[in-house]
Amino acid sequence: MANVELTSLAKLPTLSKLRKLELSDNIISGGLEVLAERCPNLTYLNLSGNKIKDLGTVEALQNLKNLKSLDLFNCEITNLEDYRDSIFELLQQITYLDGFDQEDNEAPDSEDDDDEGDEDDDDEDEDEAGPPGEYEEEDDEDDGGSDLGEGEEEEEVGLSYLMKEEIQDEDDDDDYVEEGGDEEEGAGGVRGEKRKRDPEDEGEEEED
Repeated sequence: MANVELTSLAKLPTLSKLRKLELSDNIISGGLEVLAERCPNLTYLNLSGNKIKDLGTVEALQNLKNLKSLDLFNCEITNLEDYRDSIFELLQQITYLDGFDQEDNEAPDSEDDDDEGDEDDDDEDEDEAGPPGEYEEEDDEDDGGSDLGEGEEEEEVGLSYLMKEEIQDEDDDDDYVEEGGDEEEGAGGVRGEKRKRDPEDEGEEEED
């Protein structure tokens, strides 16, 4: 809610899970005790560019037990002598004031922290999903099994086809033998007839 000409926090709704609140560049001059009542889990609070003038106004933030970072930059209170030491003494739970700790070490960028958290979540999702190679290998094995089954089916079909051919060949051979026998019998019959006729022919020749 930055730069929306906000003058009071009296109508702030209860947001018990809220961690970060931006209230910069408004016209807030007091009433900060509402924050502890309705946003008790705040860890970051930006009040820079408001009308906060004295330590008494900031004292209400002592009840924000989880507050780690507070921005009061461009507020009149920053003009007080020993401003930083006074705030750190008053609000001992905070680590960073206006972006720096008591030893003037800069606070880490909150956006970078969020990005790191997202990366960690992505890594966890990948771990839970498992290596992609495992599923590919399983698919290959399944494909191999199906190919083998098809090969067996083809082999069975080929054998049955050959068996049918052999049966037909045997039938053809039988037919051939029978036909051959008939021919031989026929031939024998003709020869027999010729042999019967031969003596008569010889008798006729002798009479002549």
